[in-house]
Amino acid sequence: MTTDDTAFSPSAPSARPIGLAALERRLAQDLDYLGWPARAWVPPRQIDGEPVLDVAIIGGGQAGLAAAGALAQQGIRAVVFDRAPAGREGPWATTARMETLRSPKELTGPALGLPSLTFRAWFEAQFGTEAWAAMDKIPRLQWMDYLVWYRRVMGVDVRNDTTVTGLQPLPDASAVRLDLRTPDGERRVLARRVVLATGRDGLGGPAVPAFVDGLPRARWAHSSDEMDYGRLKGLRVGVVGAGSSAMDSAATALEAGAHSVELLIRRPDLPRVNKGKGAGVPGLTQGHYDLPDELKWRIRHYINVLNVPPPHGSTLRVSRHANAFFNFGCPIGAVAPQGEALRVTTPKGDFEFDFLIVSTGFQVDWAARPEFAGIAAHIRTWKDRFTPAPGDEDRELTDSPDLGPAFEFQESAPGACPGLDRIHCFCYPAALSHGTVSGDIPAISDGARRLAAGLASLFYREDAAHHWANLEAYSEPELFGDEWTPAPPPQERA
Repeated sequence: MTTDDTAFSPSAPSARPIGLAALERRLAQDLDYLGWPARAWVPPRQIDGEPVLDVAIIGGGQAGLAAAGALAQQGIRAVVFDRAPAGREGPWATTARMETLRSPKELTGPALGLPSLTFRAWFEAQFGTEAWAAMDKIPRLQWMDYLVWYRRVMGVDVRNDTTVTGLQPLPDASAVRLDLRTPDGERRVLARRVVLATGRDGLGGPAVPAFVDGLPRARWAHSSDEMDYGRLKGLRVGVVGAGSSAMDSAATALEAGAHSVELLIRRPDLPRVNKGKGAGVPGLTQGHYDLPDELKWRIRHYINVLNVPPPHGSTLRVSRHANAFFNFGCPIGAVAPQGEALRVTTPKGDFEFDFLIVSTGFQVDWAARPEFAGIAAHIRTWKDRFTPAPGDEDRELTDSPDLGPAFEFQESAPGACPGLDRIHCFCYPAALSHGTVSGDIPAISDGARRLAAGLASLFYREDAAHHWANLEAYSEPELFGDEWTPAPPPQERA
């Protein structure tokens, strides 16, 4: 038995790391056993001599990688476009400021049911089982390292430093045109299907409160802004909000040497229970799409109203500083420049800050995404589909797109934008239609497989004539005529 064979054995007594090379051989073998990637079966297509991609995925973060991997299992070719340089896709190495992920380390994330593709397998291969047992939660930048490895071992075709500047179905609805800004200049590509794997702010951007309108931009930031927190050293900093990002921003400012950090919290107390965890069962993951509208709305609205508490560790990361202050019952009344500072008015009194961070989440905001200008006005939203009971209004849910079973956009006015349903929304705003399967770690593999299965069905239906012709033309024999001898009638047998 070889050393590697011993390492592969589940009952092996040694807890020493096997090394990434050994893990990658095991993963390659698993993929080979499963026939993954599957044989390509979608017929190549051209339009006016221009080749057409089967699927273009916008976004090379964890959702885009999982979608590409799931499509490969179905034998469907995908090309991923991401505006970031390689290794900086998604928020992990740029705008995220938590020390660790917020999800339990045991969740398998984008592994698509492959044990050897999990973060745990990747981690233990390098650091061993004892290090895994000692870990509380996954370090944020280590998760980014894992995704870089995932992309490589799964052979995902990612085109980095490529920004999508326009997206428009062709007039005959046969494909979607993508306008791209690449390192080699502007270009256009065509794709039969487009997947938006664009993250938390996938159809918009930060939700910026009106009270910052007119303030000097050098004096405030949204918590999702890419910013050097070292500039806050010695400054009096205000943080608006008390969610996960607010805590992480406050902690980062304190660790960067801020003179003080005041959290301005609208609520009288912090939420203590993450109700979203209570909804996280396989039945809901698989069945949310089929729920009645009223129940879908009730579940998502209930979670929104009660809010998700900031993580225990993130909150301690702030409260351990003597110059951090939690101010409850402090909605913002007004913010006004006062010399080189900002005066913030609240019911608890006025505060004076040198810098303000607003951690107010994200929103669907088509105006913030000019690349979607050609389709935005035609997308059917839940505002067009459902009217909630009085008191249950919810701006986030109202603005959410009303998606079909394969995450496809639907037209608000039938026939106004043919081909819109060739664009699939595989990012956070899909949550009301499909549940949280398209952005967060817990069920991202379920969502990716649902998307891939849906696209496989759509391709097959669209190319039914081609597949029928292949069926008729198929002529590979299983038998050759010499495998048997025809028997004479019974009465002729001796």
